[in-house]
Amino acid sequence: MLTFIDTNKLPRQKTAEGEVTEVLNRDLCGAKNVVAALRWLKSGEKFKAEASDKHQLLYLMEGKGSIRLDNKNYDVSKGAGVYLGPSESATIQPEAGASLKLLHLVVPKIPV
Repeated sequence: MLTFIDTNKLPRQKTAEGEVTEVLNRDLCGAKNVVAALRWLKSGEKFKAEASDKHQLLYLMEGKGSIRLDNKNYDVSKGAGVYLGPSESATIQPEAGASLKLLHLVVPKIPV
């Protein structure tokens, strides 16, 4: 079965870490083990992918900014991505005067 999700029609939620809308989850398409969200950050906003027991992927779809990993900042632009294993965290923010759009994918740790 094919499910088409028009992400432009999904409502955005305003948060302290920019705007966000889930584009893949159980309610939208029956996804049981994955959640994906689009996030929009304006100049001055930051998003912190908190450490958890899950795997995370942050993929920069639009814009330029920096990502903080292990207490070091890295410049990033469209097409950059970072994988976070369980217990890893990262903070991303747009460069001054800019904005960015992220895809944030979260999947559970596979039991062994």
